Amino acid sequence: MIVRLLFSMLIVAGPLWGASLAGAQAVNYPTKPIILQVPWPAGGSTDVGARIVAAIAEKKMGQPIVVTNRVGAGSQIGLTETARAKPDGYTLGFASLPALNTIVLDPERKALFDLNSLVFITNQVIDPGIIWAKGDSPYKTLKDLLEDARKRPGEIRAATTGILGDDHLAILMLEQAAKVKFRIVHFDGGAQVFTAALGGQVDVAFGNVGDIGTKLKGTPLRILMVMDPQRSKFVPDVPTTAELGFPGIISSSSRGMFGPAGIPDPILKKIQEVFLEAMKNPEHVDKMDKAALAVRPLVGEEYKKYVYDLHQRIIPLMETARKSQ
Repeated sequence: MIVRLLFSMLIVAGPLWGASLAGAQAVNYPTKPIILQVPWPAGGSTDVGARIVAAIAEKKMGQPIVVTNRVGAGSQIGLTETARAKPDGYTLGFASLPALNTIVLDPERKALFDLNSLVFITNQVIDPGIIWAKGDSPYKTLKDLLEDARKRPGEIRAATTGILGDDHLAILMLEQAAKVKFRIVHFDGGAQVFTAALGGQVDVAFGNVGDIGTKLKGTPLRILMVMDPQRSKFVPDVPTTAELGFPGIISSSSRGMFGPAGIPDPILKKIQEVFLEAMKNPEHVDKMDKAALAVRPLVGEEYKKYVYDLHQRIIPLMETARKSQ
């Protein structure tokens, strides 16, 4: 009888003990540096944004937040490493969407994770897509580019920041809408695209406002179009896709923080609170503005919904990509 009573007490106390332990972990967390993995090269807009917010968040977190670059395979290497990390809150990552979505959706990528393997913590940026060329390019307008593309199908070299990332999907949308064909050249990140475009290795680049918004002064380059319904405050003189007759071509790269699924709720809540506060910090907003990155915090379920809704919208584009190969 006594044994049964003790067993019953343990069953009742078990969840309470677990909750108490998780709460204690959150109170003590973090007790060592946190690794924030960026799956793109140093110097790109995702890397810049991650380093800005990490430097502010670590003051509140009470431990260093060490940003590392885990580069390769269009961000797949870094994403995989973060997704498979121990879910204790000490290894987090930055993801670029829709690059993450397309890695999951493309069977040839053989991703070792899916959306359910991850917990989406806080979105930081939604960065509109652009088309740009170096300053001495013959393409002064989108019309110039498209007219030449129709004359020389498959010859104009167009750069992207990775296979089936937002830039690649934007090229596919433009090819379909304008009935043109580009020679697509993939790079690992915006920094490499910038170097290749200015060096003449490609003729035109598909990227994001944040990739080159800060480089407009003193650098000979020209943005032909912003792929968004509204003009960007960072390049207000550049027309949008809607203004140029392609309202259906909407493209952006969102960047935010995620971790492996299974991070204890109290720890996850603390990470969300600290990073949301950091993102709203005037110092963060000011530095992001100077980097031409549009801050748009999304937290928890709101961020998760954004990711999953985007996932569904990308599925038809994946079919277009397969047909174009």
